[in-house]
Amino acid sequence: MSANPRRAAALAAILVLLVGACSNGASAVAPSSSVAPSEPVGSAPPPSASAAPSATPKPATATVTLALDWTPNTNHTGFYVAQQSGWYADEAIDLQFIPYASANPETLVGAGQANCGISTEEGASFAIAAGEKEQSVMAILQHTASEIAVLASGPILRPRDMDGKVYAGFGSPQEGPLLTAVIKADGGKGVFTTVTLDTAAYEALYAGKADMAITFSAWEAIEAHERGIALRTFAFPDYGLPDEYAVVLVCNNAWLAANGDVARRFLAATVRGFQLAATDPATASKELIAANPGVFDANPALPVDSANYLAAQKLYVDTAGVVGPQTLATWNGYSGYLYDLGVLAGPDGKPVTTRPDFSTYFTNAYLP
Repeated sequence: MSANPRRAAALAAILVLLVGACSNGASAVAPSSSVAPSEPVGSAPPPSASAAPSATPKPATATVTLALDWTPNTNHTGFYVAQQSGWYADEAIDLQFIPYASANPETLVGAGQANCGISTEEGASFAIAAGEKEQSVMAILQHTASEIAVLASGPILRPRDMDGKVYAGFGSPQEGPLLTAVIKADGGKGVFTTVTLDTAAYEALYAGKADMAITFSAWEAIEAHERGIALRTFAFPDYGLPDEYAVVLVCNNAWLAANGDVARRFLAATVRGFQLAATDPATASKELIAANPGVFDANPALPVDSANYLAAQKLYVDTAGVVGPQTLATWNGYSGYLYDLGVLAGPDGKPVTTRPDFSTYFTNAYLP
């Protein structure tokens, strides 16, 4: 059926009127009286000094001092990656390393002689309980990385076999109770002899002069394997002990309060460095070695193998694959366990008798 010619003509006329109205900048719908009329089409807005966006000025460069807990190793990789890659410079941070000497990083940080330092959940718990004014601001390693090690060729096949044997230790107050807990969890009595040898503990174990030592799975255990020394190891969580943050970054409380923006910029670059270590261990280990000429000459494979191990075991990241965050559950779990063992001491050197509020021992507030 053909269209009605008069209706078509009327529609055409309406369209012409509408097009003409729009071409003159008028709206086809009358504006509401409560809405201000718009600027005419094609007219420029009035000039304004704020119309053009201004670049955010780069903050002044701030120096951050970081106390190391040992000679450079893969626990420190992210710091060196961020420095070598220019990421601290991008954040206007001048990072200065304080090499490990005799003073613990926790002591230097608490005294304000270093802004931040490398520690462990365990070490930070002892320091803060004893009165050091510092907090953990980042978990560098998200899980336990220490193990009890014995020679694979020796008579110790399981923890209860350690009864009556010799433990080569480092002098920390929690070592004996933790070893005892593992032995008892396996049905033993937890009775053994302790000799304090510090880092010589490993060589004593390898030479058969001691029966067991606590090693770091990402370093000493790898080094022993590279030397052809076969070890049998027992992981603490396998015997009922809580998981812990094996390595954390602690910072001085007063410094954090006065330098919040600096701390955030420092953490932003640091997290970026450890994220690369978590996903690209080959590049990360190259950066670590390049930043520390001569340090790894005696065993150049060790930092590479350790970097690969840490990335493969996902020790740098939490369950969501994120670098840095800490949870109260982990602090309550492991540090609470230390309190329950009675090894946390207060400023007076006596065992803490009131359970600490571990939410004050750490913060995620400065993470990116």
